[in-house]
Amino acid sequence: MANKKEGKYKRKIVLASGVFDLLHPGHVKYLEEAKKAGGQNAELIVIIARDNTVAKRKRGKPVIPENQRRALVDSLKVVDEAILGYEEFDIRKVIEKIKPDIIALGYDRDDIEETVIRYVKEKGLKIKVVKIGKFGEDELNSSSKIKQKIIKHYKR
Repeated sequence: MANKKEGKYKRKIVLASGVFDLLHPGHVKYLEEAKKAGGQNAELIVIIARDNTVAKRKRGKPVIPENQRRALVDSLKVVDEAILGYEEFDIRKVIEKIKPDIIALGYDRDDIEETVIRYVKEKGLKIKVVKIGKFGEDELNSSSKIKQKIIKHYKR
């Protein structure tokens, strides 16, 4: 369905973002809930963090290179488009480019939540910012836990 910009046919654009290293069910649930936040026929656009952004913010490079992470996320049924973020991370530039109706932040994105809300208010934008909750306490519900298990169980 084409994205019609007028009237009741306009699809809401939901923007989600993340690293998505070692893709796991928590990532998929986050993206499913993000898309649901846009209602029926929402369009989900996902920004994949660049390798250098991850290295700066999380003190270490991702296991999976950025192009492969983008391709994996793009292949998910729930995702309409996955694109790489800017080399120099700036959430304001992303908002200006994508022009989302909704920005879905993960439960662990306190680092940018305040910046996003302040920017939306300053610019007078009609963008809803939603926080997506954490999904259970499964053993392997984060990339960090997956890495720890690999180290613990497969180190020789």
